[in-house]
Amino acid sequence: MSSPKVPRPLFALLFTDQYNRRAAKFLKRHPELRGTYLKTLQLLEANPLHPSLRLHALHGKLEGLHSASINLSYRITLELLIQDQQIIPVNVGDHDAVY
Repeated sequence: MSSPKVPRPLFALLFTDQYNRRAAKFLKRHPELRGTYLKTLQLLEANPLHPSLRLHALHGKLEGLHSASINLSYRITLELLIQDQQIIPVNVGDHDAVY
């Protein structure tokens, strides 16, 4: 009997050193969100348009970036490069920190 195939992520997350530092700081301040944060990243890889992410384009000084929700209070801003199947997280935090 073969084991079930795990679906391959459709998008690749590309983490910069700057983002990794921001994420580490965020998770140090909010360790209770680690599981939710990791699930958000997995969902971004599998289906960035999933309704629970509430993905939307940003405007003004953040034109060209998108925002995805970790929960009602916290967001991840990201570059969404559809043509290259890549997602580059830029910042993570509450509304005021990322916008």
